[in-house]
Amino acid sequence: MKGYEKLKVDWAADGVLRIVISEPRRLNAVDMTGHRELAEIWREADRDDDVRAVVVRGEGEAFSAGGDLSMIEEMMRDHGTRMRVFAEARDIVYNVLNCSKPIVSAIQGPAVGAGLAVALLADISVAGRNARIIDGHTRLGVAAGDHAAIIWPLLCGLAKAKYHLLLCEPVTGAQAEAMGLVSLCVDDDRVHERALEIASRLAAGSAEAIRLTKYSLNNWLRLAGPSFDASLAMEFLGFTGPDVAEGLQAVRDKRPPRFT
Repeated sequence: MKGYEKLKVDWAADGVLRIVISEPRRLNAVDMTGHRELAEIWREADRDDDVRAVVVRGEGEAFSAGGDLSMIEEMMRDHGTRMRVFAEARDIVYNVLNCSKPIVSAIQGPAVGAGLAVALLADISVAGRNARIIDGHTRLGVAAGDHAAIIWPLLCGLAKAKYHLLLCEPVTGAQAEAMGLVSLCVDDDRVHERALEIASRLAAGSAEAIRLTKYSLNNWLRLAGPSFDASLAMEFLGFTGPDVAEGLQAVRDKRPPRFT
């Protein structure tokens, strides 16, 4: 798997493909290139017979700080860009769900935006105690699209999902485990080790049994597909409105947004 610019891909163990979101100078924020690659790589992993399990993580001590601000600005300006990123955002979710290989995420530090979508949609998620999970859409001034409507209510219940998605209230790794948002919580310095241990166990198991079990369980998420599609459309509609301009400026100024 060569030719990726923002993803580092290697073999972490026998049959375990490791995908690393790599933009360490910006906490692995996802730009145009990274967003496209996050949508595409799951199909390639699915087709590769040597891949029996996947570990996905961020480089260094962050998972991903979310979408690059320049990408958001371009989406606000240009309809063609919006439609392209819209299709990629849809593909990120559905390609992770439809990848037949089991995926384990190692969540350390901040996990936001498209990176958070991958982290929570993984079949097994391992979070550090001090990981910082946050869906920041409404703070930016757009609807919580990405992955929120398809996965949060199923993992942690509708009441908790509304609280965290409407308020952009952050969740630590320890809190995420307690509320069912992630599979496991471990000490921060053991996140990658534990995720690899789990992926290696999956790689050593019956590929067919694991593949078919994943497919069956993910039918719960496929049932929520129409809700996800609607939420994603509403998010991208927001990129044409006035609130996102204030939200983006507030992020740049490191202050609370002042919506009118």
